[in-house]
Amino acid sequence: MTGRAWWRRTLKALHELAALGVGGGLAACLVIGITANIAAPAEFASARQAIAAIARYLLLPSLALVLVTGLLAIAATRGYHDAGWAWVKALLGIGVFEATLFTVGASSRQAELAAAAVTDPGLLASLLHSERNTLMLLLALSVANVLLAVWRPKLMIKIR
Repeated sequence: MTGRAWWRRTLKALHELAALGVGGGLAACLVIGITANIAAPAEFASARQAIAAIARYLLLPSLALVLVTGLLAIAATRGYHDAGWAWVKALLGIGVFEATLFTVGASSRQAELAAAAVTDPGLLASLLHSERNTLMLLLALSVANVLLAVWRPKLMIKIR
């Protein structure tokens, strides 16, 4: 196996493993968010800490690895240079990364939810509802990225 082929296979394996981390992290955050008891402040605070830990140690590193290995795979594989599906996948990945940072990765978001839990239960319910919807959308976009990689529709881009 040549050095280039070894790099392509290594990047692909890392990309796929990191994608599993992204999907699992998003699903875990969604499940914890759905089952968190907002009536018990201590339980709710520990659920938010769990979501923050999942985001910090699993979700965000996995997302970063997915983006880096995906972009490096595009650079290392000539067949991907003109493949529209690869560029759509890259753009979707960047969008998922930004939305995830905003939704579960921001510490200011955690502080906002904690403050709403104490002062306004209606606002908290609204914030949690929007967070759940965003997490479901991010999961759907992640599945779409996997489907693009498997299906590889003929979306050709002529760059030259």
